[in-house]
Amino acid sequence: MNYTQSHTELKSIFSPKLNQINISWSGVRINNVSFQTRFPVDDFLNREDHLISENSSFSYPVFSPSSKSNKVILLLHGLNERSWIKYLAWAHWLSENTSSYVILFPISFHINRSPLSWKDPRNMVQLVKTRNSEVRKNEMSSFANVALSNRLTEDPMRFFNSGQQTAYDLVHLLKTIRAGLHEIIPPGCRLDIFAYSIGAFLAEILMLSDPENLFTDSRLFIFCGGSVFSNMNGRSKLIMDSHAFDKVYNFYLNDFENSIGEKSRIAEFLNSTQLGIAFRSMIDRSRLRSFREKRFRMLRDQIRCIILAGDTVIPSKGVVATLSETMCPDTVRILDFPFAYSHENPFPVTGNSDSNNVDRSFEMIFEEAALFFG
Repeated sequence: MNYTQSHTELKSIFSPKLNQINISWSGVRINNVSFQTRFPVDDFLNREDHLISENSSFSYPVFSPSSKSNKVILLLHGLNERSWIKYLAWAHWLSENTSSYVILFPISFHINRSPLSWKDPRNMVQLVKTRNSEVRKNEMSSFANVALSNRLTEDPMRFFNSGQQTAYDLVHLLKTIRAGLHEIIPPGCRLDIFAYSIGAFLAEILMLSDPENLFTDSRLFIFCGGSVFSNMNGRSKLIMDSHAFDKVYNFYLNDFENSIGEKSRIAEFLNSTQLGIAFRSMIDRSRLRSFREKRFRMLRDQIRCIILAGDTVIPSKGVVATLSETMCPDTVRILDFPFAYSHENPFPVTGNSDSNNVDRSFEMIFEEAALFFG
């Protein structure tokens, strides 16, 4: 079954409420596994956030191959995603063609870790009207991005805090697998990462910091991502509006380093832990450059990256600037698809005459990922 068919079929049968989903035309099955975050309440920089129950207790899909495997791939998604639909065919293809378990793990306050109201157009339309009446010259405002835009405008540190919680959760998850306590995935699996968009930013931080030596031997395949934060452009009707992005961008480029100069728990984390230092080093190429480049050189055989020439959210120029000096010559490849695509929707399912090109382009990307994972 090709990508377009797989996307349509999986969309029709997937539900996060089902414990197990059998795919009739494939040996792969999906299990929704429960997770309870152990992120300390005191580490929420905005104390209201710990009251969002969906973010603390949720489920995540695990795609299991037809036979027991010793490989697992962690698939990390993009910013402001509210559904797994886009990624189901990605995870299925990787599981079926690499004989790997594939974990779709939601970033904090994304997918099913956020209230349903955040993706309900009827609930969000009034927020858009209110926001646009209060913020002048605000571009890219939409019902799809207003929840995230409001939250990041109110407190730009939520961008860091969401990633921090997700990193903590992933460390706990992977330690559970390593200890043989996971209900689906056996111990002893080699962990690799397929990371897209902001998921690549998170994956690079995890690889640079290697908490508890969990990622020492991991391979990272990046798609539509890979640059430091300062080379990204999050202004999009599907990500965040221009006012929110400008505020977040200005905060991390101009105020963030000063804000952590004062003695505090968060300053200690950012100044003295590998995760904190790695995050800071990925904000701008000039920050902690020697740390970032030394670590990337050590990882040069473990990272491959494909970026798209028409990507305006994470432009190819910024990715090349971030990685090319420390990676192998063939680490970063720039491709261009023969159909209309965007960063947010690289493989559009439209039912028109371009579907064959979309299918072929999808398979080209994922076959390269499978070959890299081995």
